[in-house]
Amino acid sequence: MPTQVTINPGVVTINDGSSFLVTASDASIDDNQAQGFFVRDTRLISYYEISLNRYRLVLLASSNLNHHTALYQFTNPQIPTIKGNLPPGSLLLTIRRDIVGGMHEDIDITNYHSEAVEFQLMLAIRSDFADIFEVKAKNIIMRGNTETVWQDGVLTTKYRNGSFIRGIVTEPVCSSSQANYANGRLMFNVVITPGKTWHSCINFTALANGDVLKPQQTCAMSHTTAAGKVTDEFLTKATKLRSSNADIKGFYQQAIVDMGALRIEVDDNGLQFWMPAAGIPWFMAVFGRDSVITSLQTMAVYHEFARGTLVRLAQLQATELDDWHDAQPGKMLHELRRDELTKLNQLPYNPYYGTIDTTILWIVTLAEAYSWNADLSMLDECRSPLAKALKWIDTYGDFDDDGFVEYITGSSHGLRNQGWKDSGDSIVYPNGQLAQPPIALCEVQGYVYDAWLKAALIYELWGEHEQAKKLRQKAQELYQRFNDRFWMEDEGFYCLGLDDHKQQIKSIASNPGHLLWSGIVPQERAKKVAERLFQADMWCGWGIRTLSSQNQGYNPISYQRGSVWPHDNSIIAAGLKRYGYHKEVNHIAEGIFAAASYFQAGRMPELFGGIERRDDNFPVPYPDANIPQAWAAGSIFLLIRSILGLEADAPQRKLKVQPSLPECLPDLELIDLSVGDAKVSLRFWREGEQTKWQVTHLDGDLQVQSTE
Repeated sequence: MPTQVTINPGVVTINDGSSFLVTASDASIDDNQAQGFFVRDTRLISYYEISLNRYRLVLLASSNLNHHTALYQFTNPQIPTIKGNLPPGSLLLTIRRDIVGGMHEDIDITNYHSEAVEFQLMLAIRSDFADIFEVKAKNIIMRGNTETVWQDGVLTTKYRNGSFIRGIVTEPVCSSSQANYANGRLMFNVVITPGKTWHSCINFTALANGDVLKPQQTCAMSHTTAAGKVTDEFLTKATKLRSSNADIKGFYQQAIVDMGALRIEVDDNGLQFWMPAAGIPWFMAVFGRDSVITSLQTMAVYHEFARGTLVRLAQLQATELDDWHDAQPGKMLHELRRDELTKLNQLPYNPYYGTIDTTILWIVTLAEAYSWNADLSMLDECRSPLAKALKWIDTYGDFDDDGFVEYITGSSHGLRNQGWKDSGDSIVYPNGQLAQPPIALCEVQGYVYDAWLKAALIYELWGEHEQAKKLRQKAQELYQRFNDRFWMEDEGFYCLGLDDHKQQIKSIASNPGHLLWSGIVPQERAKKVAERLFQADMWCGWGIRTLSSQNQGYNPISYQRGSVWPHDNSIIAAGLKRYGYHKEVNHIAEGIFAAASYFQAGRMPELFGGIERRDDNFPVPYPDANIPQAWAAGSIFLLIRSILGLEADAPQRKLKVQPSLPECLPDLELIDLSVGDAKVSLRFWREGEQTKWQVTHLDGDLQVQSTE
C-alpha cells in the first residue's frame, strides 16, 4: 500500500452547505490561524480551547465521520485536583461536533480511575466575526462593535457594523452539571464516580441579519442534514461503479461523497435544485466557472446537477454595466459572497463577474445537459439567458472587435487574470515576466467555437434555422482566424494567448490541451499538440503540469505555474479522446489515479506539486489546497467517462461508447447510468489489448452503440 499523504495535516474540516468548521486536530481553534466556525462568509467562533483545571488534554485520535460530523478523543495528563493528583490516562473524553445549520457539540467524559474524580471543565470560546477573506489572508482588521451577555445559562455574543449583523448563541443543554460563565470561559464543576460518564451538549446557534440558524439536538444520535439528504440522494441515484481494482472503485466512491457534501441549494419558482460549490473550506459559495465545469464533468454520473447550475447562474446573470463588479449585460458571475466587506461594498463580490469563460461554458453546459436529459422545458427556460450570453460574447467578450474574446478588469479590486488560471502571476512569457491584460487566452477561443456550434444545435431545435446558420458561420470563421494567429509553427503548439499588443504569449502551458476538448484543432495539428503535452517539461508522471518546467517562471509548488491540477488533466483527457488518442487518455488517467492512491481516502485535492514522479517519492501537496474540491472530485468522473468514450444523445435515445481500458483497470461496470428517462448498466473488460463490453441491464428505450 502506498505511503499516505495528508493534505493540510493537523486540520479537521466539516461542513453542512455553506456553513463549515475548521479546527486543529485537537479540536481547538486558534484565532491567529485560518480556523473557526464560519457561517455566510463570517467567522462566528474564532477561538476554542478545552481544559481540565486549566490543563490541556492529551489527544488520542480525531477524524471526520462524514462531511458534517467530526469526532475527537482525548485522555488526561496528570492533573492536580482537590482530591490529589489524577493519574494520566484515567479519563476518556470525547467531543463530537455536527454542523447542522448551526453547530451541535457533545462532550462525554468517562472515569476509568478507581476513585471518584472532581475537577473543573473549562471551555474558552471567543468570537471575532472576521471576514472570511481576511481570515484566509491572516490579515484581520477589527471593526464594528461586539457585546457579550450571559443570562439564564445562555451566552450570546453579537456583532454589528452598520447594516451588517452577526451573532453566536452558545447554550449548554442536557448537562450533568450546571454551567457557569466567567473570565471568558464556560465552566462546569464535574464529579464522576468510577465507571460513570459525565455528559453535556452545547448548541451553537448562528445569527445572520435576522436569520436564526439553529442546530439539531442530536446528543450523538444519527441524523441527516439538508445537505446530507442531498448526499444520500446522490449516493442512491448517481451512476455506480464496480471494478476488481478496489482503489479506483474507492476513488470514484469518495468523489461521489465529496460531490454530495459540496451542494448549494437553488430555488427555481418553488422547485428545489442543487449546484456545486467550489471547495471546502474557503469556497463554499456560488462559483460560476467551477460550477459549470463540475456539472460538465458529472454528466455521466448525475446529469440533474447541471440543471441547478444553469438555473442559478441564469438568475444572477448581469443586466447592466458596472465596473466595480466587472459586470456587463448577459455575463455570468464568477463569485457570490455574503461577508462583511462585501456587504459594506468594500469588496465587489455581491456578485462579482470577473471571469472570461463562465458565460461561454454556461452555453456549452446547457447543450451538454440537453444531450443527457432531453429536457426541452429546460432549454425553453434558458432561452432568454442564452440569447443574452451570446450577445455578451460579441459585444463585451470581444470588446475591441479583433475577433477574439479577451479580458481586463475595470474594478479596483478585480482579478488581474480571469481565465481558470486566475492567480495574479499565472500568465507569463517564457522568460517568466507577467503578461499584461487585456489578454486573449487560447482556450477561451476554443470555448467560444464550441459554444457557437452547440448553440446552433439548440436554435435548430427551436426552428430558428437562420440563427443556427449564422452561429455556424461565425464558428467556422473563428476556427480559421484562431488557427492562423495562435499556432506556433516552430513549437508545433499553440501559444498561451495574445497579450495587450496582440502578440503571442509563447509560453508552453497546459491551456492548449483544452483546445482538443473544444474541437477547434485541425486533425493534422492534434498529433503535435498531444505529443507536446507529454514531453518531459510538461508531463511529470502524475499528470500534465500547468506550465513547462523550461519556463523561467516555473515553480512546481506554485499555484498555477507548474503544479498539477486534476480537473485540468481530466479536460485534456476528454479532448484527447475526442481526437482518438486512447493511449494518451489512459496515460493521464493512470497518472492521476496513481497520485490519488497516495492521498488519504483516495480524495483528490484541488492541486498538487508538479515534481517529477520517481519510484522513491510521492505527490507533494500544495499548502492550503481545498479538499474536498468540486472539480477535483469531478476529474475522477470525467476520466472514467473518457476512458469509456461515453457520449449521450438522449433526444434520439442513443448512447455511444468507445471504451479502451488501461492496464490498471482490467474491468469496470457502470450501474444505472441515466440517459434521458432510461437507465442502463454496462460491463467493460480487457481481453489482451482489446476492450470488450456488453449491456447487462436496461430500463427504458435506449440504443447503445459502439463507435470506432
